[in-house]
Amino acid sequence: MYRIHNYLVLGLAALLAAVACKSTSVKSAIAPDPELEAKVEKTLKGMDLDTKIGQMVQLNINLITDGDALDEDMMEALFGRWKIGSILNVFHGTAQTRERTAELISEIQAASMKYLGIPTIYGLDMIHGATYLTDGTFFPQEVNIAATFDTENAANMGRVMAYETRAAMCPWIFSPVMDLGRDPRWPRQWESYGEDSYVQAKMAVAETEAIQGSDPNSIGNGNVAACIKHYMAYGAPFTGKDRTPAILTEHEMREKYFRPFKECVEAGALSLMVNSASINGIPTHANKTLLTGWLKEGLNWDGMVVTDWADVNNLFTREHIAADRKEALALAVNAGIDMVMDPYDTLCCADLKAAVQEKMIPMSRIDDAVRRVLRLKYRLGLFDNPVWDVSAYDKFGSDEFVAQARKAALESEVLLKNDGVLPIRKGSRILVTGPCGNSVRTLNGGWSYTWQGTEAAEYVDKYNTIYEALVNKFGASNVSYVPGLEFEPERFSWQEEKNVDIAAAAAAARRADVVVCCLGENSYCETPGNIDDLNLSANQKALLKAVAASGKPVVLVLNEGRPRIIGDVEPLANAVVDVMLPGNYGGDALAELLSGDANFSGKLPFTYPRHINSLHTYDYKVSENVGTMAGEYNYDAVMDVQWPFGFGLSYTTYEYSAFKCSKGSFGADDVLDFQITVSNTGTVAGKEPVLLYSSDIIASMVPDVKRLRAFATVELAPGESKVVELSIPAKELSFVGQDGKWHLEKGAFRFAAGGCSVEADCLETTIW
Repeated sequence: MYRIHNYLVLGLAALLAAVACKSTSVKSAIAPDPELEAKVEKTLKGMDLDTKIGQMVQLNINLITDGDALDEDMMEALFGRWKIGSILNVFHGTAQTRERTAELISEIQAASMKYLGIPTIYGLDMIHGATYLTDGTFFPQEVNIAATFDTENAANMGRVMAYETRAAMCPWIFSPVMDLGRDPRWPRQWESYGEDSYVQAKMAVAETEAIQGSDPNSIGNGNVAACIKHYMAYGAPFTGKDRTPAILTEHEMREKYFRPFKECVEAGALSLMVNSASINGIPTHANKTLLTGWLKEGLNWDGMVVTDWADVNNLFTREHIAADRKEALALAVNAGIDMVMDPYDTLCCADLKAAVQEKMIPMSRIDDAVRRVLRLKYRLGLFDNPVWDVSAYDKFGSDEFVAQARKAALESEVLLKNDGVLPIRKGSRILVTGPCGNSVRTLNGGWSYTWQGTEAAEYVDKYNTIYEALVNKFGASNVSYVPGLEFEPERFSWQEEKNVDIAAAAAAARRADVVVCCLGENSYCETPGNIDDLNLSANQKALLKAVAASGKPVVLVLNEGRPRIIGDVEPLANAVVDVMLPGNYGGDALAELLSGDANFSGKLPFTYPRHINSLHTYDYKVSENVGTMAGEYNYDAVMDVQWPFGFGLSYTTYEYSAFKCSKGSFGADDVLDFQITVSNTGTVAGKEPVLLYSSDIIASMVPDVKRLRAFATVELAPGESKVVELSIPAKELSFVGQDGKWHLEKGAFRFAAGGCSVEADCLETTIW
């Protein structure tokens, strides 16, 4: 039975009205290539319905796996009978060498060309580097890259992951992730570029352009296609649990959650993956307003939309908006899905064909979807070169790539507290303790060799844990390791703690000059990372209390994918460093920083909460933070966080002065140019991210207290001063009003950076 769910089309109709322009008046996100389009049309014209349907389906490699080899009979079935258009995932669920990966994909491509005459498109989850290759270069996770406030690091990561993935014969990666990490309960916060939409957009655009190269219509030999994800608001579950519903206002969606996707599409992103959950009661995979209205028509985008893992099935098994898979497929494809990731079952093809034959999906929608699949393959050059010579990629794993990854790690680790114990003096006796102190798995997090980051010990021997890096820096005779408690090193149960011997760590602390206490989280990914309590575990807090009771100074190192609450024990630490998930070179970076051989420059890309029931973002509404009110109803609302967004200390000090704006008044079409002098007033060279915020003083809707509008980094020697220049287009200061339109309203705006502020007046209200 097939029901026409009008509410899926109309449920967010008010939001569609917020699209700035209709598709007929919007410039194409990617410049059309007539020659390429002619090839797409010619290929499409020669395809029967079975072939079209097959091209819209993506299956998991394990369906064609037979032990340590590929199953020829299954490949004949997939490509010869079902005409499958795409394969994804890593062989046996664990990273392979680039040579083995290239060999497997070459065999799959040969089968696709033999039985179908159309190249397959192979996709891999490369999240923070070539993370499904045993010999790939790992960068820090995206949340760390955001902490550098330097888009060069995002671009470097994109270039390296593209080059090394292409060197393994894979032309398509599911990256970057741009789900705003605005709720620390959500287990995928570390995959995002933090809580701010502006930072998220700028970092994701830099990564996307680096992944794909300069011409989206013709992806070069050192580049691959990006798949931006997960469209959209996936990181805003109401419960904080992965893949659960979001409930959001339309202006939040338009202003914040849509922005990174919009900018990446406009920058040429070739494909997009969809949010697994629902928004305001409508599963995103069946939301025509968002998939077709906002994305394809609103941005005039000719790219391809792919589902996430088995999410069409979830429309009837979990979301209960469809009776069966055939109905679910019809809902999803009509909404705008072009490729169905149904990793388990080739019968998806039969159900999709039946839906077309029963007039549940118009042929025009099928042809549009297949055009988008073919267009992606042509843009990648797969019809002309389904395979290529991977022996020529001699920069794979090069010193240049490693240096870029190490630099990103060094600039991403954030100093949050220091009473003078850091840097650690040479010759000090150092005790390393805690479950993260001798683990590369915890430094990497999920999507590292395996989905959950488990079973990777054989690949990481050449990288240093925090303990090993400190031994290399301070000498084996000066550094000891007593864990106090440990995580399970390889198993899936990431929260399991074992070998608890806090007394042994406390005794060792009394023999040390300084304790480096490494607490946090084991690796996890997606739904398995759901938790019910953001507090750091009782055992870990007990360990910190025990080593602090020794009377020796304690450096608390937080190695975690999201901010775990430590407000009750933070006062026990003399210094706090949040390394988050800095990757294979994160231990080395920390040793450089703790020794003072390098200086901290990272700043938090999220708000670190102090209390479990007070989870805030920096851009809260002004009415969320008020003092005690007069009268009988004398309530208050106080923002009380552990550390704010953008916070980060250094071994030197900076002074901001001479803050200037180019205009005292402005209109909607103006650009405001700012200058501010930053001086290094300390004795150590440093790199300082300069963050420029705006505040709308009076607005017709309750304004955010402030919004980040621009950032840049400046490197300064001791005593040196430099003028930093930043610009804000006036339209950046607008917001989505009650009518669903963008408003830039007449009145005063305050701009602030580094404790300095200046005001400028908008002269007239503009609505569009």
